[in-house]
Amino acid sequence: MGEPQILTRAALAADLRRLGLAEDDAVMAHAAFGRVGPVLGGPDALVDAVLDAVGPAGTLLSYQDWELSVDVWDEDGRVREELRDHVPPFDIATARPARDHGVLAAAVGTRPGVRRSGNPGASVAALGAGAEEFTAGHPLDYGYGEDSPFARLVAAGGRVLMVGAPLDTMTLLHHAEHLADLPGKRRIRIEYPFATAHGTEWRTVEEFDTGDPVVTGPPEDYFRLIVEDYLATGAGRRGEVGHAASVLVDAADIVPFAVAWMEERYGTRS
Repeated sequence: MGEPQILTRAALAADLRRLGLAEDDAVMAHAAFGRVGPVLGGPDALVDAVLDAVGPAGTLLSYQDWELSVDVWDEDGRVREELRDHVPPFDIATARPARDHGVLAAAVGTRPGVRRSGNPGASVAALGAGAEEFTAGHPLDYGYGEDSPFARLVAAGGRVLMVGAPLDTMTLLHHAEHLADLPGKRRIRIEYPFATAHGTEWRTVEEFDTGDPVVTGPPEDYFRLIVEDYLATGAGRRGEVGHAASVLVDAADIVPFAVAWMEERYGTRS
């Protein structure tokens, strides 16, 4: 067997265009970069390929969360007292994306000129023409809900791109959880330190629980079931980006599908 084909930025951009990514698109991308294959330039080449496909009027978004490396909260969502003086404050200028979101998120989140939204747990980074519009003024409470970058992506007719990423990692579906009429949705309260011009300020943020299914009943990876059922209707696009099985969906189409899916099985109509 010969050496595996080396993938270039141009080849990845061509794959993305064949998948359906187009000029002027706003797209939230998730990737398992190791599945793409040997890429000349590493994850930055994939970032550039997405930006090439959407063009100068397009926008690339990436879910970031916040990297602290360890869990610092007690069962009530308060920072544990022995760690309180040591937790660095959340600062959009320096905050790193959570490592478990992968190297693509890190490449987007640390790129010069990136815009980062100000909600630590639901934080989104963006590059391109609409970066400021998507990320500015991200609500601290219910950061996957109304007027969040996720809601704005739906309103803008944006897309979600999964490059080899497990389908249950489609973060946009937390927005569907927020919208769905489901009895017993779990709410959590989490304390964060924020960097401000006046020093560190502490704030407790309220949110629906995104660490597990928001209600009792669904399997842990039920986002995967939603996306698979959505694709089974013939919606969305499947293809390969490099060697990675990839999916492209319309945000404004999959969110109402997911809301109806959740409500039918776990809502008041179930």
